[in-house]
Amino acid sequence: MFAQRWMWIAWPAFLVAAVLEVLVFSVVDPQDLHWFGQPVELSRQGVYTLSFFVFWIVTMLSSGLTTLLSMSPFEVNRCTLPASDRPNGCPKQECR
Repeated sequence: MFAQRWMWIAWPAFLVAAVLEVLVFSVVDPQDLHWFGQPVELSRQGVYTLSFFVFWIVTMLSSGLTTLLSMSPFEVNRCTLPASDRPNGCPKQECR
């Protein structure tokens, strides 16, 4: 289930990052970028690569938050231990 959720997050984020990369750099020339008043000391390819990963991380955070907020109360509150392995006094002890 974890791998499936990971793909729900990473794959759409990858596609959106690719679209953002195309949209941003069809308008902005990487050689014209400045960071705190200084020109960026990366090659064009370096700027493209770095910006793609920044876009991908930001969109993964967005997709991850959406996935987290879409979880049911059962998924959030379930105990990962089998009923026989739960310690005495566990609040979910009676939910065997």
